[in-house]
Amino acid sequence: MSKSRKDELTAILKVHDQAYYRDGKPTIGDREYDRLKAELESIISLEDPLGLFSLDEESDSAISEDDIPLVGDDRLEAFLSHRHLMPMLSLDNTYDRDEFFEFDQRLNRVLEAGSSAYVVEPKIDGVAVSLTYKNGILTEATTRGNGIEGDVITQNILHIPQLPKKIDDPSFPLLIEIRGEIFMSHSEFERINLERLKEGLDLYANPRNLTAGTVKLLDPKEARQRQLEIVLYGLGGVEPLNRFAYQSEFHELVKSWGFPTVEFIEKVSSVEAAWNAILSLDKLRESYSYPTDGAVVKLDSFALQREAGTTAKAPRWAIAYKFESERADTLLNDIQLQVGRTGVITPVAHLHPVQLAGTTVSRASLHNSDEIQRKDIRIGDIVVVEKAGEIIPQVIEVVLSRRRESSSPYLFPSHCPCCQTRLVRSEGESAWRCTNYQCTDQVKGRLEYYASRGCMNIDHLGEAVISQLVGLGYVKDLSDLYSLDKNQVLNLDGFAEKSAINLLSSVDSSKSQDFWRFICGLGIKHVGVTASKSLAREFKSIDKLIEAKIEDLTEMDGVGEVMAQSVVGFFMSENNLSMIKKLQGYGVNLAIPAEESGQNLPFTGKTFVLTGTLTHFNREDAGLKIEAKGGKVSSSVSKKTSYVVAGPGAGSKLTKAEKLEIPVLTEFEFLDMLNK
Repeated sequence: MSKSRKDELTAILKVHDQAYYRDGKPTIGDREYDRLKAELESIISLEDPLGLFSLDEESDSAISEDDIPLVGDDRLEAFLSHRHLMPMLSLDNTYDRDEFFEFDQRLNRVLEAGSSAYVVEPKIDGVAVSLTYKNGILTEATTRGNGIEGDVITQNILHIPQLPKKIDDPSFPLLIEIRGEIFMSHSEFERINLERLKEGLDLYANPRNLTAGTVKLLDPKEARQRQLEIVLYGLGGVEPLNRFAYQSEFHELVKSWGFPTVEFIEKVSSVEAAWNAILSLDKLRESYSYPTDGAVVKLDSFALQREAGTTAKAPRWAIAYKFESERADTLLNDIQLQVGRTGVITPVAHLHPVQLAGTTVSRASLHNSDEIQRKDIRIGDIVVVEKAGEIIPQVIEVVLSRRRESSSPYLFPSHCPCCQTRLVRSEGESAWRCTNYQCTDQVKGRLEYYASRGCMNIDHLGEAVISQLVGLGYVKDLSDLYSLDKNQVLNLDGFAEKSAINLLSSVDSSKSQDFWRFICGLGIKHVGVTASKSLAREFKSIDKLIEAKIEDLTEMDGVGEVMAQSVVGFFMSENNLSMIKKLQGYGVNLAIPAEESGQNLPFTGKTFVLTGTLTHFNREDAGLKIEAKGGKVSSSVSKKTSYVVAGPGAGSKLTKAEKLEIPVLTEFEFLDMLNK
């Protein structure tokens, strides 16, 4: 497989990881995502025939985040990070019975065993969590994060009634990580959506997305308004390491200590028995209060788990068998078009409501005009709808035998449904676009992105408020946010004196946000958080960034031709330049302060790469210290790298640095350099 395909898959998965792990709004189903991921992993395995990414039980604790290919990262900058005692890896999965039996054969070859005893339990479609208890007291609740460290969400789940805050049992370890899943019941999900329906708000897509959003709310009071639940079933770090002998034994102890556990836990003596347990679970899962999308099969013996070891991505001793997605037939009432902030037109199927995977589905993605034409989808058709991975409803096919004689092919509109501008499609693209910069739907989308938590983080400025501001003509572009007055805000539905002041205060506070956040908030195509930070460090001010040429940009690490053309093209727009000039006039921070610009700082012009496990601070803190001294942090080693800081568990980056003869620093040498 060519390098271009590897790069293409990496870029595609990066977009979907951002949507799933950080935004909580996945755009494809599990099966399609798993197919893309498996294709990329096969390419990587061909490039890594020696298994450089494999780990044994002795090196698990030294695993490095940059040595974990294709593991999602749900961390957000607004949260504190906590390092797991043991890596919190994801599971390999399969949809195929034969592949499941091959997993057993492969594992038995590693263990030199005839057969293995397993534990079978439900795969809950929630948010993975790790609970750390010290001296019997809950000290941290942490998300999976990047597998090495996760976000601390303790305050957002303390209201869960089943969650033990303190364990007085003398058998309870002095230090332990107990892992499980936070979820929202179908009934609670329906209750919240019913309230939103009464208020005229958009409905949440599914319980998993809503759970993920709830545990990452910055206001714990708001999180308490939603009833979350939790089940515990897994072991992370524990002292002493060999405290428990069997997974099934650990399940029983977890239950005896008062932790909520899953209903279905079956210990079996062979792979055939495990398969029968999977089939039994598939029949029972619809009766459970939590959403399940598969079964998890683990070796029962912890000693054998350690012997089997892990790859850098997943344990070799466990696998998730995914159940087939639920499908249903329903009537396609209409096809409506949505306009995104970049002008992309997305067709959406409006369906006669149908029950799928515990939720009511009334809309489904149709992707683009080519997809509609390929499947010959027509208004009035009976269509097959699938909720892939119990997440995104999709129209799979048309039931042609039930098509009306009077039906006619769907003609994709030639004009924007919002502003009636003629749509265009660039060569090689599947998407149609509206090119009208003033299109109100695009304006709303740009404002929502600019105000989002990952960009300018403007509180109280949600979708409903933005819709009113644009609809009343108060806001036509980003700069108009800073000209709002109290009387205008008081004219909006749901605003009184105090809430109006809070919104205006939040808008005013955003003026002092970091320069990179502003760059990110502009919504330049292909420019995310990492690229925004790089652009801010390189050019220091918006004026210098506007003057940048394509060759200036492509000289930077991580900036290719496509991104460079996108940046230059953005600043060629008179609309964008006019808006930026107005933002400068309102006092929005459009530069790195002189004292932070790195002109005379010791690391100016130096690029660092961090690899392996650091003990004195986490990777993010180390990066901030480097940037504070004028340096840059890169995720990849190249000839432009000045130093590689290598801790225990350093992998391929250390090897590449040695090959390129780049100076390698131990953590103590790096600390000495920082102190000097």
